[in-house]
Amino acid sequence: MIQRNSYRLHIKRPICLLLALVWLLPALAGANRKMTKYPGGKYYIYRLTLKDKQGSPYSTEHPGRWLSYKSIERRKRQGLRIDSTDLPVSQKYLRQIERTSNEAIRHNQRRSSEWTIIGTSRWNNTVLIRSNDTLVFHHLSVLPCVDKSELVWVSPDSIPKGIIKQDYHETFNAWDSVKNETYGNSKEQVEMLSGQRLHNIGMRGKGLTIAVLDGGFQNADVIPAIQHMNIAGTKDFVYPNSRFFYQETDHGTKVLSALGANEAQVLVGTAPEARYWLLRCEDQQTEQPVEEDYWAMAAEFADSIGADIISSSLGYNEYDGFPGYYHQRDLDGKTALISRTASMLAQKGIILVNSAGNSGMGPWKKIAFPADAKDILTVGALNTEKKNAPFSGVGPTQDGRVKPDVMALGSPASLISGRGTIVRDMGTSFSTPLVAGFVACLWQALPDKTALEIINLVRQTSNSYQQPDNIYGYGLPNFWRAYMIGRLGNKSE
Repeated sequence: MIQRNSYRLHIKRPICLLLALVWLLPALAGANRKMTKYPGGKYYIYRLTLKDKQGSPYSTEHPGRWLSYKSIERRKRQGLRIDSTDLPVSQKYLRQIERTSNEAIRHNQRRSSEWTIIGTSRWNNTVLIRSNDTLVFHHLSVLPCVDKSELVWVSPDSIPKGIIKQDYHETFNAWDSVKNETYGNSKEQVEMLSGQRLHNIGMRGKGLTIAVLDGGFQNADVIPAIQHMNIAGTKDFVYPNSRFFYQETDHGTKVLSALGANEAQVLVGTAPEARYWLLRCEDQQTEQPVEEDYWAMAAEFADSIGADIISSSLGYNEYDGFPGYYHQRDLDGKTALISRTASMLAQKGIILVNSAGNSGMGPWKKIAFPADAKDILTVGALNTEKKNAPFSGVGPTQDGRVKPDVMALGSPASLISGRGTIVRDMGTSFSTPLVAGFVACLWQALPDKTALEIINLVRQTSNSYQQPDNIYGYGLPNFWRAYMIGRLGNKSE
């Protein structure tokens, strides 16, 4: 969920009445949208977990058949092996699934019956099947190659009608600029992390690829400030793919602006010279477990095209129609599919920077999934006084690890909205990209470091590293200090 959250959780539990009104405006606008019947009748999506990868035509000795050169080189540079989890799902088993599904439909003799494979996960060895015929899933669940079958999505009765197109500004308002201040509105959020000093020595994310996983990037194709960024490509993992990729929520547009904007005296992001992939994996129409699969597929795609860093402002802990799906005891980095996937990223040479979640003022209170993952940077939100924002999810994990890892300004952060204007919005969704961008700058400055080494360096140079707690984690990062200590470490080796 976009922290169901950067829109929904902190909207529901405002700090004060004034903030409540500010936060509720987008929600109320959404609530007033007309609803329409879900097209095509009742459909279901099941996740099939396969037992192994027998019959695969691929080999770990020839990864160039499915991974990019940049992905392979990223592993080599960090001394990481390509293993069986990297192999694509068995084509032999996919053919068995196809034959069985077709036979089930023929046996049922329903003219309207249909099925399709909508995605696979290499790392989890799973297949997503969508069908309107439950007999298909019954037959698939007993295949010898299937270890487990789980319902992860049911079509809703109704969905919002159409997409409301938002107009955008081609230029900033006169009051959006801060005269004689290079960073403009982003000065405070940049300097709080001591990242401007990295920028001053030319470390602005150049040569690094950041994949942004989100629910939408409204008007990112037309807002001039976003167009100026180095956007390498886009991909939609939500089924069915949006017909209007750039007309979904502007949540991802705001996140992207915190990372890559480069508008002097208005707003400068933390990694303005990085390369970006925009990956949509959050379904705005419903909140169901299949979104974990979409996220996993997006993360694997990011790996395959050679991304170095993933910035994800998404988190999950409850689902529509799936009561009690998760409990706090599941926050162990390995129970939720999304968290298992996230915990694998550093071993693939990728740094995941993920939001802690905005449930700190609700009954859940804790971090969301995959913020519980191992070997990632989970980011909480601070206010302008460097105190934790009450909505910011807290730790620790169920197995006792410190969470969040670090904190950044998120109450509020300065951003560019889907209308192309400067806004101040609240949420761990927006503290996260601030950290992710400076991670890119730090890695640019210390290219010989591994993903794990960079993660640990950020933690160790945060201001509460000696006395971490469950609210601030290791505290506020100091990216200049991380660079200086990392550089000294390189010289002594």
